[in-house]
Amino acid sequence: MKAKQYTVFVLFAVLLGLMPMTKGVAADLLPPQQAIEDASTKLHAKLQDRTFAQDFVQVTRFVNEVIMPHTDFDRISALVLGQNWKTATNDERQRFKQEFQTLLIRTYSRAFVEFRDWSIRFLPLEMEPGATKAVVKTEVLQPGIQPVAVNYRMVQSQGDWKAYDIMIEGVSLVTNYRTTFTNEVKNKGSLAAVIDGLAKRNAEALASGSTSARS
Repeated sequence: MKAKQYTVFVLFAVLLGLMPMTKGVAADLLPPQQAIEDASTKLHAKLQDRTFAQDFVQVTRFVNEVIMPHTDFDRISALVLGQNWKTATNDERQRFKQEFQTLLIRTYSRAFVEFRDWSIRFLPLEMEPGATKAVVKTEVLQPGIQPVAVNYRMVQSQGDWKAYDIMIEGVSLVTNYRTTFTNEVKNKGSLAAVIDGLAKRNAEALASGSTSARS
């Protein structure tokens, strides 16, 4: 199954391991994998409460609390903006990071609400002693379809392992968003205009209680 056949909510469902992982492997996980498993355990427990899942405010707050310690939003924001990050002012960088993080949390919250019968399987991880970067390879499993390769680019930051990119069947989240925002900057004429537009969409979506990434 091609990555393009997956909706945005599935992309973020696998980010940081929203799905429960297959049994019997937790004890064998290395630190980068454990970071994903930690978020997986907390989120999966909340999925059992359907009443909670219907409260958008609670969902977004909880999702933000769970994934923040395991996600390097500074690195993601810089990679997503690419050349535009280098020429951005400090204020623009901070505003973009804040609004982009809000976008990701909204999208991830949508995944949380629409979660169905998925699980994640960790593949063997090869790491050199003292390595500060790793690619955690997993497979997303769903009854009736072939496993989907989902890999996480992880970096060790101040002793903690954090995700800064996710690849589904070889398609990078960072690369996709970089293309989107690069085109938006060209079309709107400035990064500031793009950030303003993103902030407006986020505010409208949050006010209406929508988890849609396109809102």
